Amino acid sequence: MSHRPFPGRRSVLRGSLAAPAALALPGALGAAPALALSGRPRAGWGVQTGDVTADSGLVWVRSDRPARMVVETSATESFRSPRRWHGPLLGPDTDFTGTTRLRGLPPGRQIHYRVLLADPDDPRRTGEPVTGTFRTVPVRRRDGARFVWSGDLAGQGWGINPDLGGYRIFDAMAALDPDFFLFSGDTVYADGPLAATAPLPGGGTWRNVTTEEKAKVAETLAEFRGTFRYNLLDENLRRFNARVPSIVQWDDHEVRNNWYPGQVVTDTDTRYTEKSVDVLAARARRAFGEYFPISTLRPGAREGRVHRVLRQGPLLDVFVLDMRTYRNANSPDRQTVDPQGILGREQLEWLKRELARSRAVWKVIAADMPLGLVVPDTQEGRQHIEAVAQGDPGAPLGRELQIAELLRFVKHRRITGTVWLTADVHHTSAQHYQPSRAAFTDFEPFWEFVSGPLNAGAFPAGALDGTFGPERVFVKAPTASNVSPAGGYQFFGEVDIDGDSGEMTVRLREQDGTVLYTKVLQPGLVGQ
Repeated sequence: MSHRPFPGRRSVLRGSLAAPAALALPGALGAAPALALSGRPRAGWGVQTGDVTADSGLVWVRSDRPARMVVETSATESFRSPRRWHGPLLGPDTDFTGTTRLRGLPPGRQIHYRVLLADPDDPRRTGEPVTGTFRTVPVRRRDGARFVWSGDLAGQGWGINPDLGGYRIFDAMAALDPDFFLFSGDTVYADGPLAATAPLPGGGTWRNVTTEEKAKVAETLAEFRGTFRYNLLDENLRRFNARVPSIVQWDDHEVRNNWYPGQVVTDTDTRYTEKSVDVLAARARRAFGEYFPISTLRPGAREGRVHRVLRQGPLLDVFVLDMRTYRNANSPDRQTVDPQGILGREQLEWLKRELARSRAVWKVIAADMPLGLVVPDTQEGRQHIEAVAQGDPGAPLGRELQIAELLRFVKHRRITGTVWLTADVHHTSAQHYQPSRAAFTDFEPFWEFVSGPLNAGAFPAGALDGTFGPERVFVKAPTASNVSPAGGYQFFGEVDIDGDSGEMTVRLREQDGTVLYTKVLQPGLVGQ
């Protein structure tokens, strides 16, 4: 197998992240920065990069007060001849967050960057620079591609536990030196308050880092912002963000469990005084766009979209879906006509166009919910369906109709290399979909891989729906519900595409990086 030589990101960052204040910044902001001045802005939540392409990337930061964001980039960690990018003024309208888009970067190169926060009234008064690095997308096939994916962070009452070292899974992912991290939804649990302690089955106590905003469900914009800010208290995550760019999508827990447009919170859920889920979702979307660097969402903006395609070179395109914003209401999901489905008509047509347009060897469809696993919505006395499959193994019904339309399109347009990646169900598994086993047969075989959670309760694997002929060839899940991260069952996945052969190797891994299951897929095939 051929891989590009690793540029020593880990050794670079051990030095550069440890002592950012020691960096010399000649001529920054037109004058040498007065680092010793009191009251300078501070970037205590670290830095992130997102939606990196061959020649661009978004850099994110949060200040503790009004500040002007400035980014400097260099080909080396010495920053001998930095290139400077003047970013936005960070203020309360965006909760003091901001992103700066870096353009005109060289493809397939390691980019070192540092973020300066300057006093708007005195450019000489700057905070300590915060540094990071990322690789731009290669344009040469032989460079290959590698990324990791997972979802579900700090759910079911399990937050940052200092006794366990916090979110250690991010160190295991970083050790693989991935090109990016696909964050597959449930990036926060806005509906999951955290108590200072929680009892563990069999004895013992789980201890959480807590904040005021995480003491209740998020309803106000300030509370949603605090929920997104919470995870950045973890040192492992901040270190990971400074080393690995992200591609982020959302699911339900950024707002409320199993939410859908138009939903109204019933009076039996006394946790909420705001009953309109559309209002809650608008506030959550704004905070989501403020706390992640996403090319289709701007900090502070009330418009924008989550679904998008990220071109990752000749070997890979990543199609990020939004299976939450445009869905119809949760129901028994057995209707025989369902034009809206789980994606909405406009997003479905977008996905079909982009898949047909793609020339990448592999088309990863990043879905925030699985296709063939039955995910029920039983809250508030309902017996409804939350995902796609409803348990009827016959012809497509409800939201399955839209998925059937998409799978038929992929077959008849002879689109090769489609692979589905997801999280949401809090276990890890591999499902192979085969028309010879299915009630609906007008599609080519494909694979769906599930990973997660990152730091949340683990749950048993649910039932499969036979409509699209899934076979679960691997699964690791607990037999009990809501097993804490102290009990294991925390997972992430890795995708490694070889630059010579074009083969895609998918590995399902445990929290410490141990490989549980490996599948090698061949390029250029309509079905696998």
